[in-house]
Amino acid sequence: MAEAPTRRRRPEEAAAASTARPMKSPKAPLLDAAGKKSKDATLEAAIFGAEVKPHLVHEAVRAELNADRAGTRAFKSRGLVAGGRGKPWRQKGTGRARAGTTRAPQWTGGGNAFHPRTNFTVKVNRKARKAAFRAALSDHASNGTLAVLDGSGFTEPSTKKAAELLSAWGQDRPVLVVVREDDDQLIKSFRNLDRVLVITPAELEVAAIVWARALLVSEAALEDVQKRGAVERPARDSGRVEGVSGEPGGTPGKKQGGSA
Repeated sequence: MAEAPTRRRRPEEAAAASTARPMKSPKAPLLDAAGKKSKDATLEAAIFGAEVKPHLVHEAVRAELNADRAGTRAFKSRGLVAGGRGKPWRQKGTGRARAGTTRAPQWTGGGNAFHPRTNFTVKVNRKARKAAFRAALSDHASNGTLAVLDGSGFTEPSTKKAAELLSAWGQDRPVLVVVREDDDQLIKSFRNLDRVLVITPAELEVAAIVWARALLVSEAALEDVQKRGAVERPARDSGRVEGVSGEPGGTPGKKQGGSA
């Protein structure tokens, strides 16, 4: 006897089942000013333990690199070139083709008919962009190339101390250092090192995360990075039914307080 086909779960049931399973929180070493691990910092599982989807990362990187293109290639249409204000000859009687201006594209010295592209914008949906952001961070966390920096050891700017920290950490360069805007000690310590890019959480993009071989995030900036990659929760309907007058409990289509 043939088995009955299993019922396909609805999207909301599948989402509830996936959220019901506990996610293991990823860890990252917490480095002191000497580059030694003091303990393991617990990262948010939804941000640093997300599924890596290469096609979303590719779309986000492509959109970000296209947005950086200047698009300043110049061209002149028939309305921009000089001359050609009047008809070169009368409409009829000359035996030649009719013409309205000598600056049409088919004329020498005329405007450009098929101008080069100057806008390279590629649209990526917000949810896909955030998913790519989480995927790039999760890839670093799973490969062990992500560390959290305890910035309390940098009481004053020291490029030498920053270089020793990266050397003790032992990760390949380029290294992306994420710090807050007001953390001047860390910014001045790391910004002059070769193949080290210092960036703030607001400027952090997927292309920069993919470009870096290692990612170093300060404790203060870690919270901002996790806020940027937070999963958006859909707004739930309260379930209230309002009448025509806007009062709860009313029946649509009926006047409140009127006679039958």
